Amino acid sequence: MHRPTAPRLARLLACAAVPVMLVAGCSDSDGGKKSSSSNSATPSASAPAKSSATPPATAGKYAKVPDLCKAISAKTVEKLVPKAKDKNGQQLTGSCFWNGLDSEDTDNQQFRSVNLHMMALSGDPNQSSADRRAQIYADGQVKKATTEDDPKDVKTTKTSGIGDWATTVTTTTKKQDVEFSNVTVVARTANVVVALKYSGAGYEGAKSPSAADLTKDAQAAAKEAVASVPAANKK
Repeated sequence: MHRPTAPRLARLLACAAVPVMLVAGCSDSDGGKKSSSSNSATPSASAPAKSSATPPATAGKYAKVPDLCKAISAKTVEKLVPKAKDKNGQQLTGSCFWNGLDSEDTDNQQFRSVNLHMMALSGDPNQSSADRRAQIYADGQVKKATTEDDPKDVKTTKTSGIGDWATTVTTTTKKQDVEFSNVTVVARTANVVVALKYSGAGYEGAKSPSAADLTKDAQAAAKEAVASVPAANKK
């Protein structure tokens, strides 16, 4: 079995990177129009004036998310991506990304990647609470995991023991004739949403990793990431 050429490896690694789509903000603005009045008369004593001030957005339990590239330990990164190109992770907008290819064994070349994304949402008194808005965002992350990259063998499972709510999505996708197994764990802890995607593939004919193994490791890493949220918010 031959080693893949450098250009082919570069193309495969580039295609394996899975950026996460982010939401522009954590709270919605008031879309209603402000009314104006030409009546400058002073309100009568019997009818107290109504305040036109908009109440401030309701803060969630957690004000911020941790440094995403430190939200899972170096030991966990080593387990998930043994040959990570950068063990400290690649800092992206709203996420941290690790990937690597073990090309030393030409008969069993294994690729792994992890993308960790978090979002803290605030509440809006004109819409819903911070936790509710976080749940809506989490549901959107689950839908995204079940639809992106033309997935096959899609399975969605409610998952206990990770935050206040969690769902695990498993899929298979194909990029440049390489089949990837993917596990995305979406969890909510109060008003913070964690989405961890773990992908693996065998290159040059090597066997792909089992979905069961990827799922076990992805859920453990997601649980660790969720635990990092309260620690980052301690005063």
